[in-house]
Amino acid sequence: MVDVFPKYTYTKSGTYYFSKTVPRDLKPHYTRNRIIICLKTKSAKKAELSSKSLLSKLENYWLGLRLTHTDIPAQHLLRANPSQTSDAPTLLDALDLYLKVKASGRSEYFNTTARRNIDYVVKCLGCRPIDQYTSADAAKYRDWLVEKGLASSSVKRVFSSVKAIVNLAINELGVNSKNPFAGVYLASRGDAKKRKPLSNKTLKHLQKACIESDDDLRWLIAMISDTGMRLAEAAGLHSDDIVLGDVPYVYVKPHAWRSLKTASSERKIPLVGVSLWAAQRIKSMSDSYCFPRYVNGVKCNSNSASAALNKWLKTATNQDVVIHSLRHTFRDRLRAVEAPLDMIDQLGGWSLQSVGQGYGDGYSIEKLSEWMLKLKEE
Repeated sequence: MVDVFPKYTYTKSGTYYFSKTVPRDLKPHYTRNRIIICLKTKSAKKAELSSKSLLSKLENYWLGLRLTHTDIPAQHLLRANPSQTSDAPTLLDALDLYLKVKASGRSEYFNTTARRNIDYVVKCLGCRPIDQYTSADAAKYRDWLVEKGLASSSVKRVFSSVKAIVNLAINELGVNSKNPFAGVYLASRGDAKKRKPLSNKTLKHLQKACIESDDDLRWLIAMISDTGMRLAEAAGLHSDDIVLGDVPYVYVKPHAWRSLKTASSERKIPLVGVSLWAAQRIKSMSDSYCFPRYVNGVKCNSNSASAALNKWLKTATNQDVVIHSLRHTFRDRLRAVEAPLDMIDQLGGWSLQSVGQGYGDGYSIEKLSEWMLKLKEE
């Protein structure tokens, strides 16, 4: 008859021993690859009970060892200090409030940017009640953004967004807390890429290329080059926004499919040079959206326009030029003809520099046209 030993046991001089191989992933915790323990009994029944008890204790212990090397489930929901409780809204609650109050009439990009910036905070620090973050947490978040490779200007934009979201929740909901993201030092590391304007020679060459190509993408570039409009402003134009009268102009105003950046962005810009040529071509071809490939009545996809136009601009000029460079160039051209500063701000839709500039209706379209015509004389 063959002796049958209880599982994980063997005998030596009639006494039972427990024997179990250490799992491969836990071997670094042990000095030997096998665990052997004397059970101090010659009874098979007692040896079986002792063996099962030892095995159960070992497996529980091994489970604990394994858990110490794995991420804690829902770690981002843990409080930084378990002794503290808070009735303040969480950061995600603050985001929902911010979008509810601020996002009405804004572009999808506004929503996407706010959500992305808060998602960064949650990934770095976890989602907590807003009064449970500290200035040390905010500094850690800043360093995390830098390590991700964000330029200093991008870090400042992200912090500006997060501060605004937290501030709104504090003020709207009466949270008794300061904004931890407000006092963080944000250094300028000299890594920002300054957008240079085009020279007059390059601009003329570009405008000539637009006329030669004579398609809707080149109309869009031409329109921007002599008006200084932002890309989204121009791409979201309706044909009715272009007025070809005695003093032709384009009326930059908000639409259901495209909002404006600021209140001062709503303005009328006289059409001269290639912008007038482009406007005439657009009016002859469309009685609805000026650039229907980027507008569907619900939204204006200016990001798609940016990618296509920037690629062509670099090829056409053989320079590191982007569409926004034309807006920088427009301001320099107005400086060159010595246009008044408040007129420059009015034409470009830039924020007013003083309270006094906001008084009255600003310059008439006729007076604006007089100065804009001087750009043709450069």
